[in-house]
Amino acid sequence: MNPEFGTLHALLQRRLYLISDHTFRDADAPGHLAALQQISELITTEHHRLKPILPNRLAHFLQQASFSKALEFLENEGGGGSRVAQEH
Repeated sequence: MNPEFGTLHALLQRRLYLISDHTFRDADAPGHLAALQQISELITTEHHRLKPILPNRLAHFLQQASFSKALEFLENEGGGGSRVAQEH
């Protein structure tokens, strides 16, 4: 994986962990929701920071808030590919 994507990868993993943390959700639903909102904002900030170097497919997943697909992309394809012009 491109080392530039380490923070993004960690944030996406953290989001997935938070979603599955039913104990936290059940004990403090508002706190759980706030934590999910915060991690989503951090992912968005990291997406914008990395935008110039993101592979098109990864950029698409992040733009569409397909965070599970973005995490899968990073883990399976490494996110190290070059940016290729995307046709519409």
